[in-house]
Amino acid sequence: MTGPLYAPLADGDLRLEPIAERHREGLRAATAADSEIWAIYPTDWAGEAFDASFANLLAAGPQRRGYAVFAGERLAGMTAWIERGDPAWGIEIGNSYIAPDLRGTGFNGRLKRLMIAHAFACGLRRVEFRVDERNLRSQAAVLKLGAQKEGALRSERQTWTGHVRDTAVFSILADEWVSR
Repeated sequence: MTGPLYAPLADGDLRLEPIAERHREGLRAATAADSEIWAIYPTDWAGEAFDASFANLLAAGPQRRGYAVFAGERLAGMTAWIERGDPAWGIEIGNSYIAPDLRGTGFNGRLKRLMIAHAFACGLRRVEFRVDERNLRSQAAVLKLGAQKEGALRSERQTWTGHVRDTAVFSILADEWVSR
């Protein structure tokens, strides 16, 4: 890699800060704005589950580096770099949640494009997304970025609800991103 991947990022009023304890209450408020969405996430962030999920993200270590996502001064969600395989080759963008009022506004696309461009500027060759097959909104958003669907991992994990999920895998390669 040619630079630090896990660094603060910004694009106008969109800002990503490495997750820290000071983000707890703002993220609690953001995640409470859509308690029903957590049924299709691997981990529950609603209500009483929030503190344990937040603590796990803080303690995740180098394999999962979380960000607090800001829209102006408001903490509006979260996302993360997730290492799978050789961290000098590729990275996954995941653990993403954006407050409901920002969905469909282009905010998430800006967020993902900022992260993708940064990953490739750091010398990575591949950015990956893993999405629950039931999450059609996220799959459409990833395709809109120019990612290719590589397939599905059947019965890849069991979520906090007990559902055994199939996971759609998407990727964008550095040379594909440059040619866009």
